[in-house]
Amino acid sequence: MSIRRVVVLGAGSAGLMAALTLKRRLPHLEVSIVRSPDLGIIGVGEGTTLAFPRHFFDYLKLKPGQFFAQAEPTWKLGIRFLWGSRREFYYTFAYEFQQRLPELGRNNGFFFDGDAPWAGPVSAFIAQNRAFPRRPDGQPLFHNSHAYHIENRNLAAWLESVCRTLGIGIVDATVTAERGPEGIAALVTPAGERITADLFVDASGFRSELLGRSLAEPFISYSDTLFCDRAVIGGWPRTTEPIKPYTTVETMDSGWCWQIEHENFINRGYVYSSNFISDEDALAEFLRKNPQVATTPRVVKFRSGRYARNWVGNVVGVGNAVGFVEPLEATALQVICVEASTLADSLVDCLGAPTPTLIELYNRYNAQAWDDIRDFLAVHYKFNRRVDTPFWRACNNDTPLHGAQFLVDFYRENGPSVVAGAQLLHPSNSFGMDGYLAMLVGQDVPHAKPYSPSSAELRVWRDRQAKWSAEAQRGLDVKQCLAAVRGGALPWGKP
Repeated sequence: MSIRRVVVLGAGSAGLMAALTLKRRLPHLEVSIVRSPDLGIIGVGEGTTLAFPRHFFDYLKLKPGQFFAQAEPTWKLGIRFLWGSRREFYYTFAYEFQQRLPELGRNNGFFFDGDAPWAGPVSAFIAQNRAFPRRPDGQPLFHNSHAYHIENRNLAAWLESVCRTLGIGIVDATVTAERGPEGIAALVTPAGERITADLFVDASGFRSELLGRSLAEPFISYSDTLFCDRAVIGGWPRTTEPIKPYTTVETMDSGWCWQIEHENFINRGYVYSSNFISDEDALAEFLRKNPQVATTPRVVKFRSGRYARNWVGNVVGVGNAVGFVEPLEATALQVICVEASTLADSLVDCLGAPTPTLIELYNRYNAQAWDDIRDFLAVHYKFNRRVDTPFWRACNNDTPLHGAQFLVDFYRENGPSVVAGAQLLHPSNSFGMDGYLAMLVGQDVPHAKPYSPSSAELRVWRDRQAKWSAEAQRGLDVKQCLAAVRGGALPWGKP
């Protein structure tokens, strides 16, 4: 099989990102998108991870200025968790728990007690609602430990404009799949037109039109670990609320609520399990705890899991067409970045003629990425004892940890030690040891090696926390950083 023509089915975030990535990395490919009205788009506010800026600005070398001008994002330094026994804790992209101050004999995780809920400079900025440090000239000092919040329609508009600039055609058509010896022979329009390709990318969302429906690839459910299967989605226009540089995750009676910060809108959603609460009662709880919701809430149903393989015959699935897990760590766009980049890299390496072993490796790699997310989310549920309800009792008692079990066992015996971090997780795990420490230490999971610092060490730790906090207080908030970018003071902020 030699690949020269690629057709992407679906024009949501997954389809646009896949098409853009393939065309940018392999300009000789003929890439087109089929946008079918039958394929709905969820269209909620998007939170991202470090994978997003790395994919678009480092890997694809796109211009940040164009992204800011068209997508109008706000910055995300991490997640504020109203979760577990502590008042709050933070998960950042700066890997703070595994760091060790030169004056101290143990890494930060052993000193964190939750009194001041920051373990490093970035989490101190979250605590102060500041986005970035202030340079001597008053401009923001940007760093790489951030991601973004983006409204879905703005993201799609930016992605589509980049696709068109690269010469990617977008065809509006309702199509049905015609099977063939390689998998899919063509996408057929009602008029009988046959759209053919050497490779079809299934970005059809939850329908999984090609991978799931046409090729009947087996689906592997994560329901034994992730009990939630619904979300109530709503929000309200921003008035005087500050734009927070983080996503908020808050424990609810039968699940949890997100809050994603856009410049002019606050997106809120309640993820819950229909086995423990009805849609009507979930909506009532959502509105009771968020009386400012102004949009009409809607319920989205989903199932957590993945198809056994991403790449089957001449079809490669991306995004929700391959799998889905709830947005507890905002991994949806991260997964698409990984799937699209590994596909592009595979085609580059094989000179457009993929081999069976390369396809097998691609499938193993991306299946592991999905399972890694399931395992990490399992730790969130297993140890959150903030409220005592039937749902959370079930999570505490019945959530299997799968691939995270040994790491958690190690933690319970040795505390937040990082001495074996390289052995506890494989190198491509996107959360890393620090992500696990943030959740285990943040939730105050007990372990057998509590550390009692000396009075001198404790003074050093408290002094450093105070310095981080003071630096954050001098920093700039999101509105000030947006003004700096739009004012043209920063060269990369120009389109």
